[in-house]
Amino acid sequence: MGAINGKTYINRLESKKTEIWFDGKRIAGKLSEHPAFKGVVETKASLYDLQSHPEHSKEMTYSSPSTNEPVGLSFLQPETKDDLYKRRKMMERWARHTCGMMGRSPDYLSTVLMSFACSSNILEERENCFPAHFQTVYERARENDLSFTHTFITPQVNRSQSYFEEDGEDPVSARVIEKNQDGLIIKGARLLATQGGLSDEVLVFSAPSKLLFESGEAFAFSIPSDTKGLKFICRDSYVGGNSIFDHPLSSRYEEMDSIIVFDDVLVPWDSVFFYDNPDASNKLILDSSFHHFATHQVLVRQIVKLEFVLGLAELLIETIGVREYLHIQEKVSEIIIGLETMKAMLEKSENDAKQDEHGFMRPSIIPLRVATNIFPKIYPRFAEILQLIGASGMVTLPTENAFHSPIKPDLDKYLKGTNQTAEDKTRIFRLAWDLTMSPFGSRQTQYERYFFGDPVRLAGILYNSYPKQEYVSNIREFLGLKDRG
Repeated sequence: MGAINGKTYINRLESKKTEIWFDGKRIAGKLSEHPAFKGVVETKASLYDLQSHPEHSKEMTYSSPSTNEPVGLSFLQPETKDDLYKRRKMMERWARHTCGMMGRSPDYLSTVLMSFACSSNILEERENCFPAHFQTVYERARENDLSFTHTFITPQVNRSQSYFEEDGEDPVSARVIEKNQDGLIIKGARLLATQGGLSDEVLVFSAPSKLLFESGEAFAFSIPSDTKGLKFICRDSYVGGNSIFDHPLSSRYEEMDSIIVFDDVLVPWDSVFFYDNPDASNKLILDSSFHHFATHQVLVRQIVKLEFVLGLAELLIETIGVREYLHIQEKVSEIIIGLETMKAMLEKSENDAKQDEHGFMRPSIIPLRVATNIFPKIYPRFAEILQLIGASGMVTLPTENAFHSPIKPDLDKYLKGTNQTAEDKTRIFRLAWDLTMSPFGSRQTQYERYFFGDPVRLAGILYNSYPKQEYVSNIREFLGLKDRG
């Protein structure tokens, strides 16, 4: 099949019998017509359409090593720095198409699966591990252009390190409750599957941990979204409405988040990557190329998002004529500094890339980790800067219908900008509102704040992994101290 277009994506999505619950009701009709999903489904379809667009297809696809058919370039396993650059250009194209707003555009999970396949042999000869299955699933995904959601977060019942679930009760956190000749039986729940139910498959794996207190929680597998016993329970929708004028972002880019419930779900053995092996769970995430490639993709998207924020900030300034104020210049300079810092980290990760022991070109991890510590801090601040620039203009915003009513002359007179009509000024300010103050915008800020996990833990990872000893030795030499090893 190779790279698909938008129509194929939607047809494949509608053909599934995925169990999705929204607002207490199971969705029975077409997802592409449901108010909570229509916008994001259409946007995902438009991403796939870029793969067959005459102007972009060469940038978006490459020849499959198995069939020579064009396949999505996010599946490319990079062997050279040029391969990394090709991947970046493809991911930039998709990110710009969504203004960097979709954290789970298909290239993210394609990249994750690709990274696991690149490093699968680290699990060879380990108990209850099937590393060859990574390659099989990866190739199937590549040749059929499958889309994925993923889940690895356990329910927040009690985050105390000493918490244990009671014996004999049904598990809360998803775990293996049985093994038979057909596969594993999974029961329990996992959290925060973004675009849950809107993809072909669900990639499930355990977050790394020094201790997994509950038996049967260390596993990884991939199964179709419509697998029997699998259900997606959605949160409230942040789609403000269908009007692109009123809700320019949420009407198109609102990614639904969901809880995944496993009700005695059978996972066939050929879909299992490993089970009952905490060490494998740790190695898969910590020692594979997962962080290198996944973070590289995320930085590409986040840089595009910051470019969007900067452009919007400057347009707000032009619209209300506040460019000469030094405090405005200072605030926008913060955005510029953040943007250029992120670009520098991305460039350095590619410039310092090296082939790993498996022959694949990994971006350098240190600049990527620096960026993951920077972005969760600067993005909420930049959202605040947009609010500060817009000030009271972010509050008194009429709707599209108001401009098609008898009060239009009043709006035209009192809401015009320095160089914008009232209607265009309102479009600009509604965009800033939707990005920073609407339910959609609030979710964007929270999502980016915790995209990579706990910021304190991220700082600890950077501290413990950064090669500091050379600098310590320099100080010791300067002071004439003996090196104590």
